[in-house]
Amino acid sequence: MPIDARPGLHVPPPPPPPPRGNQDVPPTLRPRANRLSAASRSGTASALLAAPALAVGAELDSGDTAWMITATALVLLMTIPGLSLFYAGMVRSKNVLSVFMQCFATTGLMSLLWAFYAYSLVFDEGSAFIGGLDKALLRGVTVDAMNGTIPETVFMTFQMMFAIITPALIVGAFAERMKFSAMLVFMALWLTLCYAPVCHWVWGGGWLGEFGILDSSGGTVVHINAGIAGLAAALALGPRKGYPVTPMPPNNLAYTLVGAGMLWVGWFGFNAGSTLAAGGAAGMALVVTQLSSAAAALAWMCYEWLRHGKPSVLGIASGAVAGLVAITPASGSVGPMGAIVIGAVSGIVCFMASTSVKRLLGYDDSLDVFGIHCVGGIVGALLTGVFCAASFGGAGFGDGNESIADQMTVQGIGVIVTLVYTFVVSFLILQLLNMTMGLRVAEDQEEKGLDLALHDERGYFL
Repeated sequence: MPIDARPGLHVPPPPPPPPRGNQDVPPTLRPRANRLSAASRSGTASALLAAPALAVGAELDSGDTAWMITATALVLLMTIPGLSLFYAGMVRSKNVLSVFMQCFATTGLMSLLWAFYAYSLVFDEGSAFIGGLDKALLRGVTVDAMNGTIPETVFMTFQMMFAIITPALIVGAFAERMKFSAMLVFMALWLTLCYAPVCHWVWGGGWLGEFGILDSSGGTVVHINAGIAGLAAALALGPRKGYPVTPMPPNNLAYTLVGAGMLWVGWFGFNAGSTLAAGGAAGMALVVTQLSSAAAALAWMCYEWLRHGKPSVLGIASGAVAGLVAITPASGSVGPMGAIVIGAVSGIVCFMASTSVKRLLGYDDSLDVFGIHCVGGIVGALLTGVFCAASFGGAGFGDGNESIADQMTVQGIGVIVTLVYTFVVSFLILQLLNMTMGLRVAEDQEEKGLDLALHDERGYFL
């Protein structure tokens, strides 16, 4: 018999549980899970959690924390092994290990630099253009420190995964011809001078966030940023020996398809994890991510089928990634039908950018980093300004914006500024490295292949 049902025994009811939403915390400091409409206006959950004051009165939510640890692992899966396999399958067999090595080394280097100073430059209080250094060496990021309903350690590590995959994306643009040593120095400088400032502008309380830009998971911060840097790298290094006359077919499209599948799975952590909570916003991000990628994969496949008479495995894999790229800025702001339109448009536009436009302009972006990531990011960023409208099933406009025209203007400003700033800075970094240590491997090393020339190993023994 339950104790409170025993005759003559009265047990008072237990006190009500404390509110989950940190209601004693000022509204501007509450986590996104409790302020969905406001989060959609700010454009990113990350910006909501940037201020150190968020630790005040914060209460850990075990469900949110468990989801964010899972999402962090999913985003790491995107780089190693997802992106590594996706890229490695598209290069020639003599360079397959070099791509794995570049992605793997980038993962290690970016992790340490993020902990040393880059996390602080992005998320510590500073100016409208760059954060401070009070969190350098992870000062204050202790076991008890909180960001909203999750530990700051989890938030910091989740954001670290974005700082890993963004520069790793650039690897595809200079594949098969860049010195490994130069690549490492370039990645370190690029994280410091390009990724950290742009990330702070959008997610760390910087000026683009104040303008009400909508970039839920990194269309501007990640894809446009990395894609335009990839174009700068392709131009600075010049084309591969023999390009475009010598055939350079992919060595293993099975690798590429498996890698694309891992990217697709990992992207749920990328987009749904950016809500920073296990709630309705994460569920909607999950839905729109799936629908956009599916629409883009089929749009690329069908358009290529019409143009060339046959659908290709490389095409459908590339289309799926293009759709994932395009929905990234919109995943916290648009509804399912908007996501399908964004995906379909990105599939066709990215196909054209990676084929017709690339041939017309003559640059050698080895694995179409610009054509998929930069162009797809632009498509997604601009269409976010349309389909975020409540009339299209979206979550509403960013702070200070009252119409599609207003939001499109802000989105356009973010796109243009990122394109110009990152291209110029990336190109200057590359030119400086070229003058000091050299960017490109020797001609005989390129002919031999980077696997043997730089690492003394082979990917295959056939």
